[in-house]
Amino acid sequence: MDRGNHAFSFGRPGGISAAALVLATLFVTALTAACSQAAHVSTNADGVLLIDGRKVLPIGFTSGPPPEGRTPDGRPAFEEIRAAGGTFFRTGLMGSSSWNEATIAQEQVWMDAAARYGLYCWPRLEKLSSLEEGDTRKEALLRSVLTRFRHHPGLLLWKNVDEPFWGKVPPEPMIRAYQVIKEVDPCHPVGLTQAPRGTVADLQPYNAAADILLLDIYPIGYPPGLHSLGANKEISMVGDYTRFIKEVADGKPVWMVLQIAWSGVLNPGKTLRFPTFPQERFMTYQALINGARGIIYFGGSLKPAMTPADAELGWNWTFWRRVLRPVVEEIGTSSPLAPALVAPDSRLPIQVEGAHDVEFCVREVSGDVYLLACKREGQTVEVKFTGLPFWAATGTVLYESPRQVRAKAGVFKDWFAPFDVHVYHFRRPDPAPEAR
Repeated sequence: MDRGNHAFSFGRPGGISAAALVLATLFVTALTAACSQAAHVSTNADGVLLIDGRKVLPIGFTSGPPPEGRTPDGRPAFEEIRAAGGTFFRTGLMGSSSWNEATIAQEQVWMDAAARYGLYCWPRLEKLSSLEEGDTRKEALLRSVLTRFRHHPGLLLWKNVDEPFWGKVPPEPMIRAYQVIKEVDPCHPVGLTQAPRGTVADLQPYNAAADILLLDIYPIGYPPGLHSLGANKEISMVGDYTRFIKEVADGKPVWMVLQIAWSGVLNPGKTLRFPTFPQERFMTYQALINGARGIIYFGGSLKPAMTPADAELGWNWTFWRRVLRPVVEEIGTSSPLAPALVAPDSRLPIQVEGAHDVEFCVREVSGDVYLLACKREGQTVEVKFTGLPFWAATGTVLYESPRQVRAKAGVFKDWFAPFDVHVYHFRRPDPAPEAR
């Protein structure tokens, strides 16, 4: 599969032969038939996920609540996740488990429940997705699992080996397995997650084993920043690593895996610590601003991080209620920002003056302008944004109601404290009646 929904090109430049046209038509017809029983999932040239042609910002959880789980107030757990704007759960193999009748049956339960609530699954193939040459038994099992679920409406994409470079898994067997996956199921992408380790040159050989590149980074802990080997130990490392994995991906879409809890706050001798709402919000937006087209939150099902009441329910509902749900609601499918988060990057010549550590991206939707901006650590500053359309006047600061900013001649100013996030919406005025 290619990197997105790019047009096919056949024949000589400027034309297409009749034979090539027939071949292309047969290919598209076959692909449509193969995908007819399940969602057809792909990405476009902007790296945006498409589910049956619908643009989606995928918001996932590793792992989610139990398939038949309940919230503390008794609601179906999956209904709660979907209502907030969540999209999918990482499923498949957990820990030292292997693919067998029991794990296949459990995956069926997850996918059935997800589909029932309009959600999806990202099954971790793991031990089957590094395929040594000549291992016919493993290949047959891989094909069996793929065939079992490729048409399921609860399938979003496949997950291969987790953190393969750090785990010293060579890329060649993964590429071999990837080719089998795409042969059996051309309708769902493969996502590959790397650890915050290695160089661009170290990680790029693995690109041929995936359609979407991910990286996990968990900055919160005591002392801070242990998950990264880099010099930056602040939560702004999320932006650094988003740009890093984009460079690795070389044009393929990238998603980021962010922290709820991880081994660095759970292992013996470690101090339990969670992101606060401002920290989780900053990390989420910084990833999006720097190019992530999907977000996953890791650690909600880790029991050592749960209260006893949450442990009985199988998920960290305390963290969800206090921190994560408000973040997901800001970027989820029903949020006022949702259309901008699946739009292409704008070509407007917007720049920021007055600070070197304010990062931003600009999106345009139906003539409106959305500007997402965040500031790294450092001093509180007032900055100036320039290059807005001259019609831009009053900008709503989303999620800070009733605050607004005023633009004049394409310029406006605003304040940023360390780790602030501001989301601006400039609504294009309706044309005057005589101009309609």
